[in-house]
Amino acid sequence: MAAPPAGFLRPTAAPRRRGPAAGGDMGWLLDASVHVLGADILWREVIGNTVGLASAVLGMRRVTAAWPVGILANVLLFTVFLGGVFDTPQDTDLYGQAGRQVFFAAVGAYGWWRWHRNRDGGPAVVPRWASGQERLSLLAATVAGVAVAYAVLDRLGSYGPLADAWIFVGSLLATYGMARGYVEFWLVWIAVDAVGVPLLLDAGYYPSALLYAVYGGFCAWGFLTWRRLQRPSAPGATDPSLEAVG
Repeated sequence: MAAPPAGFLRPTAAPRRRGPAAGGDMGWLLDASVHVLGADILWREVIGNTVGLASAVLGMRRVTAAWPVGILANVLLFTVFLGGVFDTPQDTDLYGQAGRQVFFAAVGAYGWWRWHRNRDGGPAVVPRWASGQERLSLLAATVAGVAVAYAVLDRLGSYGPLADAWIFVGSLLATYGMARGYVEFWLVWIAVDAVGVPLLLDAGYYPSALLYAVYGGFCAWGFLTWRRLQRPSAPGATDPSLEAVG
């Protein structure tokens, strides 16, 4: 991938000293950053997104460890997206992005339990298409969820509240779909990424925007993989490299 042109990363002002990053023994962890093309990028944003991608890879392979690994990423990214609270270089609060990390952790605990319960020596989950009734329920949840999330995020002053609302709701539905084994959850993630990339670029969260772009392509691959596996006659359904290992 070609390097971004000069000036792609916006210069940032000297870091402010307020919020949890302002002091304490853990201040160095919250403040650690790398300087790229005149801008400071937090290591916890880079590491959190890298760990999140690792969780996605494990999820595609139906490995139960995808869930605890994802929860670790949620903790790191929660501190990143509350830029005004945790003193990030962007100084931008994406309440939907931060809030979804909390719900991700909760849904992740459910997915961890469900996949662990289903292991019994085989795949942690068997991919399948959602039923018509399940799709209608998810659609209704999407419409209602986005409407409520938008109203809340707009009142809180979140950056790009409508886009942030869809990312928040869509991400939760995709994570729930993954826990249930719905093949469609990959398509929901692609729709989330399509909205997330421009929002995060505009807000200055460049590592996260890059991950969203990479993740979009990865989700297309994951969709094709799970679509093949959900067919009982597909040779790949017994491919050991795609079986869950714990």
